[in-house]
Amino acid sequence: MKLIFGLGNPGSQYSMTRHNLGFMVVERVAQNYNIEFSSHFFNSLIAEGVFPCPSTSGKLINEKIFLIKPQTYMNLSGVSVSSIYRWYKGDIRDILVICDDFNLPSGTLRFREKGSAGGHNGLKSIINLLGNNNFPRLRIGAGNPGIDNAAGYVLSEIPEKEMEMFYIIIEKAAEGIDCFIKNGINMAMNLYNKKFIP
Repeated sequence: MKLIFGLGNPGSQYSMTRHNLGFMVVERVAQNYNIEFSSHFFNSLIAEGVFPCPSTSGKLINEKIFLIKPQTYMNLSGVSVSSIYRWYKGDIRDILVICDDFNLPSGTLRFREKGSAGGHNGLKSIINLLGNNNFPRLRIGAGNPGIDNAAGYVLSEIPEKEMEMFYIIIEKAAEGIDCFIKNGINMAMNLYNKKFIP
């Protein structure tokens, strides 16, 4: 089982902002897997499916995949994540949290096996409510134009021209998540931790 959480804020006013890159990525994964966000559970929208994945022995086994968009707003992401994690009683290493990163250059992906919140309020909420930071995460570079108002920047709508670049990164992130599901975090880090757009 894999629990893939894309972080963001609900509501159309946030849909095309940098802070919603996590939502955009899990939506793209859902399209690639041909599944829909049809369930509403623990303040989250959930798409689920069963897919063949290699086991540790190399044989293909059917693994359940949940793509999850918490609807609690970014700063309370931990409410949904911790509730769903405890409900399914999975291994914390089978969680993947996807979020934007103000301090990472645009066009860059960064998988990590575990770590601190790094100033991200969604990750901070998750770590606080799980009481644990040993879960994999994927940070997507939102770019830092050298301004102090991080909140205003990540909550502003992405310009259309810049969005063309983000569509490429969203697709690369979806490929990386497929790699994580099938091959684990180390392979995803080896293949996808890079700057894809100069």
